[in-house]
Amino acid sequence: MTGSVLAIDVGGTKMAAALVEPGGRIAAYERIATPRPPHADADGLWRTVLTLIDKLSAERLAGVGVGCGGPMNWPSGKVSPLNIPAWRGFPLRERLQERFPGLPVRLHNDAVAVAVGEHWRGAGRGRDGMLGMVVSTGVGGGLILGGRLVDGVSGNAGHIGHVIVDHEGPACECGGRGCLEAIARGPGLAAWAREQGWPGETGKELADDAARGHPIAVRAMNRAGWALGVAIASATHLCDLEVVAIGGGLSQAGPLLFRPLEETLRAHARMEFARQVRVVPAALGQTAGLVGAAAFVLAADRYWTAD
Repeated sequence: MTGSVLAIDVGGTKMAAALVEPGGRIAAYERIATPRPPHADADGLWRTVLTLIDKLSAERLAGVGVGCGGPMNWPSGKVSPLNIPAWRGFPLRERLQERFPGLPVRLHNDAVAVAVGEHWRGAGRGRDGMLGMVVSTGVGGGLILGGRLVDGVSGNAGHIGHVIVDHEGPACECGGRGCLEAIARGPGLAAWAREQGWPGETGKELADDAARGHPIAVRAMNRAGWALGVAIASATHLCDLEVVAIGGGLSQAGPLLFRPLEETLRAHARMEFARQVRVVPAALGQTAGLVGAAAFVLAADRYWTAD
């Protein structure tokens, strides 16, 4: 396939876009903070997307690939991201098809895009069984089995953020209680820390304070690592995984997050086959979702089944 792919990553914290070459290299990149209420309605958010992609130009495009926070109606691409309340049933794929007539436009969950990016060109390259995760404003995942993306009936296979890790835990925005996302997502973790007396506001501040040894911040990171370890142990037993690659803002906390995660995982993943799983930071870092979105077009034989 010739021509670059316009890749778009829509999240609760930021929107990013890139031109991705056929081999997976990012040739150009732009990002912008996601507008938050009351400063953005549905059409205002769409205009932000247009402003972002208009900053990028290519002589020839092979298509458009998008990763967006869920849930969504897939593959129609009507999106209702939990962390972008102004979009409920927003026809994002249709709008992009109107903007780029004649080109394939392929849209999936943003965490699925991370999983695909890491499998195609990152930490899961060459592996048959992999879970890719995003731990940021929300917690999501995408599942690779047999070397191919598993979509599930509604496109939500691998959505580990709503695995229950504590049935008496905090309420989740999905309506459940004790979900991994309710405990480990950045804003939820910061809220828990504030209840314990921590004076900060954001997940990034929390990670920074944990790195400086603030006792409540350290406990919060341990709590996130514990929840992630429990969920990953369950997923590994269910899906026989080789690699779990974790991206997203909170993953940048490094050992503060990964050490308690690893300890908890090893305490719970006791079946012999599950002991082989490796949990690693996303090798592609913050660009994993963009590379994965491009792969919906550039490596469609493995990562796109809807058309």
